[in-house]
Amino acid sequence: MSVALVTGSAGLIGSETCLRLHAEGLEIVGVDNDMRARFFGPEASTAGTRKSLESRLKNYTHAEIDIRDFAAVKKLFETYGAAIKVVVHTAAQPSHDWAAREPHTDFEVNAVGTLNLLEATRQSCPDAVFIFTSTNKVYGDTPNRLPLMELEKRWEIDPAHSYREGIDESMSIDQTKHSLFGASKVAADILVQEYGRYFGMKTGVFRGGCLTGPAHAGTELHGFLAYLMKCTVTDKPYRIFGYKGKQVRDNIHSHDLVEAFWHFVQAPRAGEVYNLGGSRHSNCSMLEAIDLCEQLSGRKLDWTYIEDNRIGDHIWWVSDVRKFQSHFPGWQYRYAIPEILREIHDACIG
Repeated sequence: MSVALVTGSAGLIGSETCLRLHAEGLEIVGVDNDMRARFFGPEASTAGTRKSLESRLKNYTHAEIDIRDFAAVKKLFETYGAAIKVVVHTAAQPSHDWAAREPHTDFEVNAVGTLNLLEATRQSCPDAVFIFTSTNKVYGDTPNRLPLMELEKRWEIDPAHSYREGIDESMSIDQTKHSLFGASKVAADILVQEYGRYFGMKTGVFRGGCLTGPAHAGTELHGFLAYLMKCTVTDKPYRIFGYKGKQVRDNIHSHDLVEAFWHFVQAPRAGEVYNLGGSRHSNCSMLEAIDLCEQLSGRKLDWTYIEDNRIGDHIWWVSDVRKFQSHFPGWQYRYAIPEILREIHDACIG
């Protein structure tokens, strides 16, 4: 049986990937050591999702290894060898703020861990498709230099600008403040491209906006919509950091992102890069998201405003996904913001 090796398998995107590829008949090897609990505390633990995968999926094997440990990674890949047809790398340290606390840990997980997986793939299963979940933070704070207009509840780009439909892959990643998290993801992003271009491997980089869904273990430092809805339904205080609460994020449901992965698996390219977020189809500001959470839950959110924004944070981000759509015209969205928040709300109260 062909094998799909998924890192971060008990996380939001990893678990969705496991379910999707298992449904396609692949044996799943999940790699996850619940570092998320270390990063963000017990409430962010992925242990429950791991148990669910082990009970639901007949052909699922869990490997609790640390991707920073090349010997362990290499041994795992050698166990399955050429049977590995797909590697989906979603494991990461995902927070700006946390990265500044432990820069070495952040870089080792995001950059060195990615290098370990790429090299193990090259040595054991070089024909496998390798998919990497990168981030729009590779562009640093360059988007904040765009001509933005302040509206009642959001910032919006000048409609005459070339990025009016969203930011595409042509935006430079140089001469910008990335945050240490953004820098470690840049390193990983470039490595994945290089293994495709230099070695001819089937590598794809997916630079996401906000990745979301009902399986997200949201916390203040990571998981915008999931944490916002959690605070709304539990009366937990919420803090907005800067930009008058009008900062705009595009949000893509885990289902829609993983469907994009599956399209790439079936017709892979070497060293390709895609901006893939919610685009104009699915985006909102903080204030707009609060309104929707309150409407769906019938509760008022207890929120406060802090003037200082997070370092490297975007004022406005909307992905232009037309490059991916041109390569894979069969892919389309299922979810927009209202449907995403409805699912997250139901998961919170379920």
